[in-house]
This record gives sequence, C-alpha cells and structure tokens, in this order.
Amino acid sequence: MEHVTQKQRDEVIAHFKYEGILIDERPYGSGHINDTFLLTFEIAEMGQLKVILQRMNKEVFSNPVELMENIMGVTSYLRERIIENGGDPERETLNVIPTVDDKPYYLDSYGDYWRSYKFITDATSYDQVENPEHFYQSAVAFGNFQRLLADYPADTLHETIVGFHDTKARFATFKKVVAEDVMGRAASVQKEIQFVLDREDIADYFSDLQASGEIPLRVTHNDTKLNNIMIDNKTGKGICVIDLDTVMPGLAMNDFGDSIRFGASTAAEDEQDLDKVSCSMDLFDLYAKGFIEGCAGKLTKKEIDLMPMGAKTMTFECGMRFLTDYLQGYVYFKIHREGHNLDRCRTQFKLVEDMEKKWYTMQDIVKKYSNS
Repeated sequence: MEHVTQKQRDEVIAHFKYEGILIDERPYGSGHINDTFLLTFEIAEMGQLKVILQRMNKEVFSNPVELMENIMGVTSYLRERIIENGGDPERETLNVIPTVDDKPYYLDSYGDYWRSYKFITDATSYDQVENPEHFYQSAVAFGNFQRLLADYPADTLHETIVGFHDTKARFATFKKVVAEDVMGRAASVQKEIQFVLDREDIADYFSDLQASGEIPLRVTHNDTKLNNIMIDNKTGKGICVIDLDTVMPGLAMNDFGDSIRFGASTAAEDEQDLDKVSCSMDLFDLYAKGFIEGCAGKLTKKEIDLMPMGAKTMTFECGMRFLTDYLQGYVYFKIHREGHNLDRCRTQFKLVEDMEKKWYTMQDIVKKYSNS
C-alpha cells in the first residue's frame, strides 16, 4: 500500500465525528498490517480526548466493509453484556467512532478504507511476556471474551480471511507445494517435510470432530497474542481485547492454543539454537488457569479437555505454514534473513515435539482446572 500523505489524512480526519480542535497527530503502535495514528483533540472545558485512526490493509483484508460489520456486531453486543455486568463499556471494549454520515468506516478519494476508535487511556499493551502475571491476565481476558460472546450467533459473522485456521486445507496445500517444488528446495528439507507428513492426524483432528458435531463453532479472536490485550496501569488487570480484525467463526481451543504457541515458548519464534526451544509447563499452567477461569463455565467439558490439542494443532499449523512459505519462496511472511522461515518452522516443530513429550502433563494441568 502507498504511504499515507498528510493531505490524505486531513481528508479522512474531516470525515469523522470528532469533537474539539486537533492539537497532535502521530503514528502509533507496533502493528504490521494496518497504518495506525493517535490523534489528540482539545475540547473546551473538558480537556483532551485521544482517538485512534486506522487505515485498513485491503491487501490482507479484501472486504473491509464485511470486516467492519463483524466489529460493529461484536462490539455492540459486548457493550450490552458489559453494562449488564456492571462494567465500564468505555474501557472494556472497543468503541467505534462513526463518520459524519454515520458509517463505521470512511472510503477516501484514494480508494482506502479507514476507521476510528476511542483511545483506551491509562492502560498498556505489552509485546513480550515480561511479567508472568500479564500472561495470566491476558488468559483471563481472552477467556472472558469467550464467556461474553458464548451466546453470540457465530455463523452470522463473515470470514475475514477464508480458511484461516482450516488445518486440513492447509495440509492439502502443503502437499501440493511440496509436489510442485517451485524453488527446488524440497530435497534439502526432507526431514521437515516428513515431520509434517507423519502428523496428518493432527491436521484432520478438529475438522473431523466439527463434521460430527462434537465441538461447537464459537466467536473466536484468532490472534490471541499478549499485545492484543490492554492491561490497566493501576490495577494490573486485563481489561479489553483489541484488534478484532480476525474475529470470525472458529474453535475456542485454537484461540487458547495460539496463545500457548507464542506465549509459553521459552525462545523467540525464529531462534536458531533449538536447544533453547521448549514449551514451559509453568506458563502453560498459568495460562490454562486464567483462560478456564475467564470462560467461567461457558465451554463444554470436551472443549476444555481438547485445549492441549489446540496448542499442538496451532503450533503444527504455524510451522507447516512457515515451511510452505519457504518452499514457495516467501510469498506471505516477511523475512529478515535468508532461510528465516525455515528457522521459524524448525522452532515450531521443536515445540510440537516438546508438547508430545509433555502430553500427559498438559492434560493433567487442564483437568486440574476444569474440575475446580
């Protein structure tokens, strides 16, 4: 996408229902997908008001209108539930600021789609697990997200990225990519390819259970990283789930599993020394405790029992996607060095192996909290 010019931003700002005088605007956040700006307005006798202005990435999200329909549906529903529970809807969910013609997005003269949210003050999002308590708080918040949306009709949501966590379909794509071998790299990564082929049962597991009606479709977040939770600066509690672009129908176990894949690993996602890579059972325990607490009885027993499988499936799927991208020649994931996606794939497969070794421990941890 083209760089955002001041002229373009001025046009967009004029088309949202903002109050007061604009006194500051600056780029904001560490996201790689959308272009985000923090605007500050001075309002007479009320002080300053901060808002987020965001250009949506239409290369990643091909239908921004449907995406905003999802966000409006989910946030207005969350707002009602939060009020019922005596919470603060201004801080506990995203609040969309409408355009001057009362739409949740603005289509500018350059063909770009924009949206705006009220800024959540006195709260912070963290990129790394610096403090285990933050990881626990993110688990409670994502579990609470499941609890509040348990009765939302998931099948009314649009798929913003089609087949995002369809592991079975991604396995079929992987096999096709290996057979085509467009970069001539398959011979040098036979061990990694075999690792995937030996675990086809993981790819099929959840879709088979869905097909037989044993696990329900839920409203899922699909990007359950720590930095998508706002943590209150005063109380240290996780107060709001943000970045709702990938909210769509999915499986609760996958939301749980993706957090474990990323947050309970003892090493960076692209660590080259695989001896440093393992799945921390202390962090797994902490996250399972928080997530199950946050869900507060809204998940079925089967969904809770399958949480370790969610962790293994998401880690396997992610590794398979990195390997697919390596074999295709880097078409999806950005790389910063030669073989970067191969390193990433190897860390994920090492995590899968480690989970397989600790499988009974993971199951016991989940059981401990599901029965409490």
